Amino acid sequence: MEIDIVRLLREAVTHKASDLHLCTGAPPILRVDGRLRGLNTAPLERDTIREMIYRLMNDPQREKFDNEWELDFSLQIKAVGRFRVNVHRQRGNVEAAFRVVNEQIKSLRQLGMPTIVEDLCRRESGFILVTGPTGSGKTTTMASMIDVINASRPCMIITIEA
Repeated sequence: MEIDIVRLLREAVTHKASDLHLCTGAPPILRVDGRLRGLNTAPLERDTIREMIYRLMNDPQREKFDNEWELDFSLQIKAVGRFRVNVHRQRGNVEAAFRVVNEQIKSLRQLGMPTIVEDLCRRESGFILVTGPTGSGKTTTMASMIDVINASRPCMIITIEA
């Protein structure tokens, strides 16, 4: 039976998951509220994942992945959403993590940030580090901070995520 990646990504969005993980020997896994939970499907086979992922990549991306064994790219699927994708090799198998990118930017207040964070955004210059474990809201926080800066003044903003 062929697994449809679009259906899996739609399911991730529907369940408000932050991530979808595809790993050999396990069912597709969603991260919801920081907890991992497998979908009620058969475990994914190595060739199934490889075919699914390779269909998403263009030729230069496939070549880069085949040479470096890791690749990050973005993916947009109409009527489903936007995703950051990390494809990597684990024990010789092609595996992937899809991060759901929210379309709506929440305000710092909606995120429960202290007012000092907005004050920092209004400073004319500086360097701000946003750190934390995977899934803790770093990208969401930065998007909200950038939204404050963009609304208050024209300037250059550089972000680096690793």
